[in-house]
Amino acid sequence: MSSETGTAPETQSSAGGAPTSSVNIESVRTIAKKDFQDSVRSWLFWGLSAFFFTLMAVLAGFLSWANPDDFTTLNFISMVSQVCKLIIPLIALVLGWKSIAGERETGSIKVLLSLPHSRKDVLLGKLLGRTAVLSLSLIIGFLIAMVAVAFAVSEFSLSAYIAFLAMTLLYALAYMSIAVSLSSLTRSTTMAGAGMFGVFVLFYIVWNSIQQALQLLMNRGYIEGVTYTVSGLGGQQVELTRLPSWAQFIDMIDPGNAYQNTITIFSALSGEELGTTVRDVAYPNGVPFFLEDWFSFVILLFWIVVPIAVALYRFDRVDI
Repeated sequence: MSSETGTAPETQSSAGGAPTSSVNIESVRTIAKKDFQDSVRSWLFWGLSAFFFTLMAVLAGFLSWANPDDFTTLNFISMVSQVCKLIIPLIALVLGWKSIAGERETGSIKVLLSLPHSRKDVLLGKLLGRTAVLSLSLIIGFLIAMVAVAFAVSEFSLSAYIAFLAMTLLYALAYMSIAVSLSSLTRSTTMAGAGMFGVFVLFYIVWNSIQQALQLLMNRGYIEGVTYTVSGLGGQQVELTRLPSWAQFIDMIDPGNAYQNTITIFSALSGEELGTTVRDVAYPNGVPFFLEDWFSFVILLFWIVVPIAVALYRFDRVDI
């Protein structure tokens, strides 16, 4: 007769014999802390902080020099968001590339799982650790650069600037969730790297190509567009055609487009008026719900929750 104490990190499920694991918050915290400390020791954290500070300060200085008379916080956010839309995914995908796949390739994950850590603990810990590296470096870089931005703009809005930082953190978390999830589903860093490259190509080339293809089909009459009128030079009415709402919805699924769709939030916080936008004119009967600011949060939350949920399910069932 034998007895056991404690709980095993992994057990066999009653159906199908696939391993299942539970989440231990303290274990997740331990893994995340170690992952973050390893990044700090490798100067990755400080390097990213310096990069974001330099990026924000240089852009603030350049934009202030290019438009010294009417350079506002909203102008700065509009321009920087274009850069962040590209830079944040690249950094997140590179950070998450080897998070799980690297440990599986070297076999060190078996040592990690021999400790009282379940597979879910490892996955969530890696996600939190890598997210902490990117998030804290963003916060430090943005806050230090805030001094340069405050001097550069004609009227600085702290609330709009902080809201922009918060939205950028949410955007970073979405891509980190995608990166760590992909890393957990591959057995080698080569496959993981190919997956990261595929994600970048999907959202920055394929997604735009889909919109261009739909636009071409509409122009040739295969898709029925929606017409609207705008005031041209001299008050002349000009008739334009846009893609139907379902095509606009496809465009909004891209996390980068959702990230940039929140510009009106920063406008309201900064007290600056955007006036009548092209979007307002294109939808005279009301902007669809999926183009509203609040739906951008839904899209980003989707890209945070769904990839990691799939990874939690699959990682429990793969052979290490």
